[in-house]
Amino acid sequence: MGVQYCDFKDVDIDEVDAIIVGSGFAGAVTARELAERAGKRVLVIEKRPHIGGNMYDEADEAGILVHRYGPHIFHTNDQRAFDYVRRFTEWRDYEHEVLADWYGTYLPVPFNKNSMEIAFGEEKAAHLTAKLIDTFGDERKVTITELREQDDPELSKIADFIYKNVFLYYTQKQWGLTPEEVDPSVTARVPVFVSRDNRYFQDAFQGMPSYGYTPVFENMLDHENIRVCLDIEAESVFDLEFQSDDEDAPLAAINVKNQVFHGPIIYTGPLDELFLSRFGRLPYRSLDFVYETFDKESVLPCGTVNFTVTEDYTRITEFKYLTGQESDMTTIMKEYSHSYDDPGKQIPYYAIINEDNAAHYERYRALTSSLENFHPLGRLAEYRYYNMDVIIGRALALADELVG
Repeated sequence: MGVQYCDFKDVDIDEVDAIIVGSGFAGAVTARELAERAGKRVLVIEKRPHIGGNMYDEADEAGILVHRYGPHIFHTNDQRAFDYVRRFTEWRDYEHEVLADWYGTYLPVPFNKNSMEIAFGEEKAAHLTAKLIDTFGDERKVTITELREQDDPELSKIADFIYKNVFLYYTQKQWGLTPEEVDPSVTARVPVFVSRDNRYFQDAFQGMPSYGYTPVFENMLDHENIRVCLDIEAESVFDLEFQSDDEDAPLAAINVKNQVFHGPIIYTGPLDELFLSRFGRLPYRSLDFVYETFDKESVLPCGTVNFTVTEDYTRITEFKYLTGQESDMTTIMKEYSHSYDDPGKQIPYYAIINEDNAAHYERYRALTSSLENFHPLGRLAEYRYYNMDVIIGRALALADELVG
């Protein structure tokens, strides 16, 4: 049958039981679950000209399958999430590796026993590694913060080296902030791994869709009860009705086509944009991508190289490692991080999480608290950082609640 696309002006809202804003994993999973398990007639509203959200991929002019919104590698310890996505396409085994370009020398990331030998030499590394094992145990991930809290000057030396050569400049480029201004949860994501395991993730289930992510979403949204409207903003669909004229008054109802919509509304977009930024825009980081194609089989030694001490871009990804595609040509993508200033031209990727921004978000969230049928879900709507598997798990859990 294929995805049923529609024009919103032709939609009869009386024939819609649930509305979902966004067609990434948060939206697509809940759409499929409500359509399949509850028999609900679901309308998906997507502001982009394609489905799949930031997971969207396509072949470039050289025929190389590229991720248009940054590299996405699936990894999880959630058996249900992994089994769920495998319903909709074939998957190939893939375990991602990342190297840091340290002035032209490659260091495995996360920084591990192998990185230690490259940075300090085998003899010194053996001594430092033994000290790490004595202090924290073997096969452990230790955060920079934990290392810096130790009194031992040699452990501090490891922490200082990683902080300066792996974390500091990369973090400044990525977030536009000093490390002291970044939420501790970000720091915790750059550990020392007391191991020789060079994999970036150690999750039980790892892999990539054999034909790309876009077919996953095409198959997930291919259901007789699901229709998809592209190129339409939620702000143009929803007529928000507030309980009073007070700026902080919560919603009384959401109207669609001149009538109150009582069915579930799953909203996966930026919550501030739904309310036309009445309290000011929530801060995000945005990204620019620069693609380069080469007439050779490969140019990098692994899927991703982080530039932690040099260059304006944060990292380069070579997609053929991720996709398993075979070709005499290859395409890489350089990634530049910058502030999110223009919603009309830029895409919000990462919430800048700190106490002030969390309070700013909660002010928007409070506007929706009185509507039992409104469900913010996902990175943007919840102003949180989530991996794909967590989003899938949260979408399934919400579907369980709505269906049950």
